[in-house]
Amino acid sequence: MSGARWTTIYLACAAVLLAILGLLLMAVPRKDGEWLWTDQMIDGGWMAWSFPIALFFWIIGATLVVFTLLAIRFPETPRVGILGIETTRGDRLFITLLGSAFINLAWLGLELGPQPWALAVCAVYSALVFWRV
Repeated sequence: MSGARWTTIYLACAAVLLAILGLLLMAVPRKDGEWLWTDQMIDGGWMAWSFPIALFFWIIGATLVVFTLLAIRFPETPRVGILGIETTRGDRLFITLLGSAFINLAWLGLELGPQPWALAVCAVYSALVFWRV
């Protein structure tokens, strides 16, 4: 495929993802002009869909779209890292997501401090996984 065609594909995917994000933002409840970020977006729903939860799943979905486009545009060969196993970009993403979940659960369970610090630890862990694994 030509470069112009890939640019069109990238822009179309970005437009769709941004439109979905815009719809999520429109669904955030408001009261007297104030955004209620952590209130339920769907009253009486079976799951507490607040904006932070919806944003988390949007980020996971957007990441999967980007990684799919990268795999199609730039096919890769598996590489052997510090774990001694062959991994692809997608494998490293899965290892990163799984490890980040455990880091956050341990952070909460051991009460190590404010949760945003766990995000910093996850970012360092993610960089190490993509660099070394």
